[in-house]
Amino acid sequence: MAAPESECGGGDGGYRDLRDVSVELDPGAARGGEGGGFAVSFWLYLSSSARPSSVILHQVTTGDDNKLPFLALGEGNKLLLFPLMKLHREAPASASSYPWSDTTNLSSTSECPLEKWFHIGCEVTENIMRLHVNSDLIAETHLGSLSDEQHNQDDANKVILAGNDNKLEGYIYNIEVSSVLGTIKEQYAKNPPFKLSIDYSSSDGIEEGDDGIWNIVGGKASCRRNFILEVVLINVFGEPVKDKEVVASLIYADNGTVVEKSREDSEPPLLITCEGLEYPAISRPLPIIHGRALFKLKISQLSSKCDNKLFRIQFSTLHMQRYPFLVACSKTIRCISRTRTVRPLGSGKRTATADETGLLNNGQSLVNADRVNGRLHSHGQSSVAHFHMPKFTKLEGDGMTKVVETNKILSQNKHIRKMAVSKEAQSGMGTDSSTSNYDSFDSGSSWSGSDGDDVETSSDAVVFRYCLDSTYDRSKFLRGAAPTFNKDDLVKFADQVSLYSGCSHHRNQILMSKRLLRDGADTWSMISKNNERALWSYAIPGIITKFMDIAHSVDRGLSEQDLEVLRGIAGCGEDIGKDEFDQLWYWLYPVAASLSRDKIKKLWECTSPRWIEGLITIQEAENALKSSKELLKEPGTFVLRFPTTRSWPHPDAGNLVVTYIGSDNSIHHRLLSLDSSVARAENLQDLLLQEPVLTKLARVDRLPTAIQK
Repeated sequence: MAAPESECGGGDGGYRDLRDVSVELDPGAARGGEGGGFAVSFWLYLSSSARPSSVILHQVTTGDDNKLPFLALGEGNKLLLFPLMKLHREAPASASSYPWSDTTNLSSTSECPLEKWFHIGCEVTENIMRLHVNSDLIAETHLGSLSDEQHNQDDANKVILAGNDNKLEGYIYNIEVSSVLGTIKEQYAKNPPFKLSIDYSSSDGIEEGDDGIWNIVGGKASCRRNFILEVVLINVFGEPVKDKEVVASLIYADNGTVVEKSREDSEPPLLITCEGLEYPAISRPLPIIHGRALFKLKISQLSSKCDNKLFRIQFSTLHMQRYPFLVACSKTIRCISRTRTVRPLGSGKRTATADETGLLNNGQSLVNADRVNGRLHSHGQSSVAHFHMPKFTKLEGDGMTKVVETNKILSQNKHIRKMAVSKEAQSGMGTDSSTSNYDSFDSGSSWSGSDGDDVETSSDAVVFRYCLDSTYDRSKFLRGAAPTFNKDDLVKFADQVSLYSGCSHHRNQILMSKRLLRDGADTWSMISKNNERALWSYAIPGIITKFMDIAHSVDRGLSEQDLEVLRGIAGCGEDIGKDEFDQLWYWLYPVAASLSRDKIKKLWECTSPRWIEGLITIQEAENALKSSKELLKEPGTFVLRFPTTRSWPHPDAGNLVVTYIGSDNSIHHRLLSLDSSVARAENLQDLLLQEPVLTKLARVDRLPTAIQK
C-alpha cells in the first residue's frame, strides 16, 4: 500500500519531477465496509505553464493500457479529483476528455496556485472520496461501488498513479499512501518543502533604470563596485531552513547559460568578497544562517564585452538537484564600466586646496552624479533626473580636448546642485541609491569651479556627493573623513547634508560617526586581542558590555536570541573577522544609540509586557502576530522592532518599525522616525499612534504607563 521509499519524504530525496512519479494503489483495500480505505497525500508545485485540461496524475491499470485522469486542472485552473477505477462505478471512461463535464469529479472552489507549494490530500473509500487542500476539506462526494463479481474478476489488477508524460511541468514532494484515514492534517504539518528567494529590500549598491534593468559598475579591479544581495531559504510555513549552503553564479539573462571566463580575462566573471578578500563566487558557497545568506558580489565581466548581453545573478542550493524552487535569479543586469577621465582645469577654475583634496580622496570616489553630453545626471534608485547645463566650449591643443565652462555656469552651478539634491530627496532620499549607469564616468576627478566663495563651494561639492551616493559609499567616506573633522566641522557638515537633501535623518548618522568608529575600533581591539579573527563565543561578552554602555541600560542586555540575530547580520560562523564585526557594529551602534533616549529606553526595559521583543527579523515579527500558522491576531495588535536591513549611515538606521495588523486583516510595516525633533515630543504615544488604524482602534492600552504619560 505504501509508496516506494524513494518516493516518500525525508530530506532532499522527497522531491520528484511529476514525470517520475509512480505510486501503486490497491482498490481492494478500500473495500470491506466501515473502516476500509486509504489516503494519498503530497505537496505539489506547478509551473506557470500549467493550463486547464492538464492532467497532473493519471490512473493506470497494470493489466491493460487504460490511462484515465485521477487529478487534473479544470476550468479556471481548479483542481479536479476523479473516482478510482476498479473501485467506483462513476470512474471516468476511456473516451472521457476535457472539460470532463459528463464525468463525476470533485472540484476545488478556488484557482490552483502556480509556482508555489501547496498540499493535496485524497481520501478514498468504497463509497466516499474527499479532497483536501492545505489540510482543509474542500470537497466530498458519495459514490457507488462496483459489484463483488467485478471485484473478484479484477482483483489481480492494481492501479498505478503515474505522472503526466511530459505534458505538464511540475514537482511532487513527500508523496505518501496510508491505509489509515484521517491523517491528512498530520501529513501536512510534518516535513514541509522549502523554497529559495531573494530579499530585494536588503540589496545595496544597485541602481535600477527606468527600463527596469539593474545597472552595476563592473570591469577591472580599480573600478568595479561591491553590490549586496540577500537570499532567503524558508519552508512553506515561513520557518528558516538550516544546514544548507547557497552558491552564486553569473548567467546570461536570455538563455540562462553560465558566463564563462574568456581566455583574455584573468579573473572569473563573478567575485565574492569574504573577510576583505575576493574569491571566485562559484568556489565560495555561503551557509544559510536563520534562513538567510548575505552576498557581497562584484562583476568583472562587462556587458559591452559580451555582445551587450544582459546578465542575472543565479543563486542555487549546494549539493542538491537544481529544481526551480531551489534556484533564485535576480533581475536583469547591465554591467557597465567606469573609466577614469583626466579633465585639465580651464581658465577661471580654482584648484582644490590640499585639505579639500584629501577629504575627497578619503571619500574614495564618493560620487553619484556625472556630466555626460553636457548634462548633469542625478541618480536615485528608481529614477533619473536630468538638468540641462550650459554648453561647453571645446579647445583643441596638444592632442587633448580641453573643456572650459562658460561664465554662466559659474553663477548657476550651486543652484543646480541644490536642485539635483532636492530632486533626489523627492524621489526617494530614504533609500539606498547607487552609481551611475553611464559607461564614461569621472571617478577620479575633484570638484572645481567657483561661485565667489571658495570655502562654501568646496563644502557644497562634498555635501553634493554625499547626498547622492549610496549607503556603502557614504560609510567609506565617513570612515575616512569623520576622524579628521573637529566637532564644529562635523556639525556643520551634518547640517548642510540635512539641508541639501531635505532629509533630517542623515544628520544623526553623521553626528554619531566619530564615536561609532572610535568605539567600534576599541571593541574590536578588545575582543580580538589584535588578531585577525576572534571566536564568536569570546566576542559575545565584549559586545554585550559595549552595547549596554552605549544604551545606558542596566536592566536589559542582549538575549541569546538577540545574539543569534546579530550573528546573522554579521554573517559569521564560529569565529568573526574584522569585516564581519564592522557589518555587525554598523547595525548595532545606531540601535544602542536610539535605546539611550529615555522614552525608547523605557520601552526596551519594560519586560512585562515586553514592548520591544528584542532584536528580531521581519519574519519573526510577522510570526509573532499570528495566532496560528494561517490566522492573524486581532487588528491593531503590533510589534516594535529595529529593521535588520538598515545599517549606519543609512538614514533609517536605529529607527523603530511598527509591524501591525491593519483593519484589512493583513500585516503592515511602518517606520517610526526617531530623529531629534521627534525625540523632544511630549510622549511616544503620539508617535506610535500616527498610523490611522492604531488610532482608530485606540490600542493605547498596549503601551506601558510610562509611555502614556
